[in-house]
Order: sequence, then structure tokens, then C-alpha cells
Amino acid sequence: MTDKSTPLFDVLLVEDEPADAHLIKMSFKENRVRCNLHHVWDGVEALAFLRQQGADYADAPRPDLILLDLNMPRMNGREFLAKIKSEPDLASIPAIVLTTSDIERDVVATYQLGANGYITKPVDVEQFIAVVRQIEGYWFNVVRLPSKQ
Repeated sequence: MTDKSTPLFDVLLVEDEPADAHLIKMSFKENRVRCNLHHVWDGVEALAFLRQQGADYADAPRPDLILLDLNMPRMNGREFLAKIKSEPDLASIPAIVLTTSDIERDVVATYQLGANGYITKPVDVEQFIAVVRQIEGYWFNVVRLPSKQ
């Protein structure tokens, strides 16, 4: 668990399913994760956020971590990963796939595209909250993230 001396992190949640987005937000709140959670609905919006394009994202912060669903309209998670990992300014941002798919080819493909982790979303709320706690513990307390450029 974090304390008041723990710095705030910026997390970009890329999730098109309202119920899943709500559950992720609730899990972050339940775990008292000290971060600013920014939510966009698909890869197109996520790229605009990262590139600070448009009035909505002109002042968007560079996230410390991206939580990414795979199956989304307009630009899916695979296409999004390929784009950000090919751009030098964005490639160093860790991206964790958080999806309902447990298909091996999805796991392999996303790691080949540069994903830093792959998590299959638990269907049970308590398990979901536990997964978020583990994400927080590992990504915000154990590993050293790249400094914001």
C-alpha cells in the first residue's frame, strides 16, 4: 500500500468497455493507488493523448504507465502498440495489456509488438481488485520507471 510520501503517477487507461473502465477505476480507488488515472476509449484517442493533439489533450501529461485493452473500435490495442513502440518519443512508456483474451496468439503477438506485460482480466471483482493491487505494487513500488521526458 502506498503512503503520502509516495509520488503520484500518471496512468493512461485505454478501454472501450464502460463496465470494465468503471471496474478498473473502482479498483484503483479501492486500493488507494496514488495516481492520476486518465481514461480514453480507443487507440486513436490514446495517440492523441500521448501526442497532446487537439484541445482536449493539449496539456495531457506523459503517462508513467499505459493499461491497454486489445479489442477496441477504430484502432485496436495491437495497432496502438505497434504505433507507440515505433515512435522514439513514446516507445519507452511501459504498456500493460489488460484484456479478456487468454488466447496464446494474442499473448505472443502483443509481446512481439513491445508490450511490457499481459494480464487477462479476472471476472471476479475481488480478484480484479487484487490484480490492480499487484500492478500497483510492481509498477509503482518495485520497478524503476523511465523519467518523464
